[in-house]
Amino acid sequence: MDPDVAGEARRLLASARLLLTDLAEEGVEEFPRAPASPPPAPRPSEAPVRLEDVQRELGDCTRCGLASGRKQIVFGDGNPDAELMFIGEGPGQEEDRRGLPFVGRAGELLTQMIEKGLGISRSDVYICNIVKCRPPQNRTPLPDEVATCRPFLDGQISAVQPKVIVALGKPASSLLLGRDVAITRERGTWQQYRGIPLMPTLHPAYVLRQYTPENRRHVWEDLKAALARCREG
Repeated sequence: MDPDVAGEARRLLASARLLLTDLAEEGVEEFPRAPASPPPAPRPSEAPVRLEDVQRELGDCTRCGLASGRKQIVFGDGNPDAELMFIGEGPGQEEDRRGLPFVGRAGELLTQMIEKGLGISRSDVYICNIVKCRPPQNRTPLPDEVATCRPFLDGQISAVQPKVIVALGKPASSLLLGRDVAITRERGTWQQYRGIPLMPTLHPAYVLRQYTPENRRHVWEDLKAALARCREG
């Protein structure tokens, strides 16, 4: 052992013996133990997200430029516990007027697909858009508008907790998949969003513009696959 280290150790032992001798003479026989640290308080479980909470947080939103041209916010519509959730692009003129998603011509077609095609009520599903205010002339929402509304869309998804999401059209599919989606090529292929099975398909407005037997069949097949996935378990 190094002589310096050995000498320091001897000095420390001598000091310890003197301290113990002094304590013994004063009648100290043991040291009180430090109290055990209390166990950490359990963290309260995080309250589940509710649609009304998301809508309250959204409020009378003026976070992006779309607010200046809207008549009203179009939040969403349907069953808050829906197994099947439809997400579109943005409100149109009729939606802006009525405050409900998919109630114009494209909405009528979507309702027919759901009710006549799938045999379930529209009120059994949940429908919303990636932006909650109508873009001017129904243009595609701009990236900053989509980004501003993104937390509220994610809040809706968290609140509903659907078994399956149907993304209607390129903008919704591209946002949820985080990449540019060629919807006519990628529709009908199963994807995922935050662990939720996601089916991209054609937007009803596109089907109205390109009203071909092939497009109608494609959407019909996609929606049937989505409903069957919901019912798997």
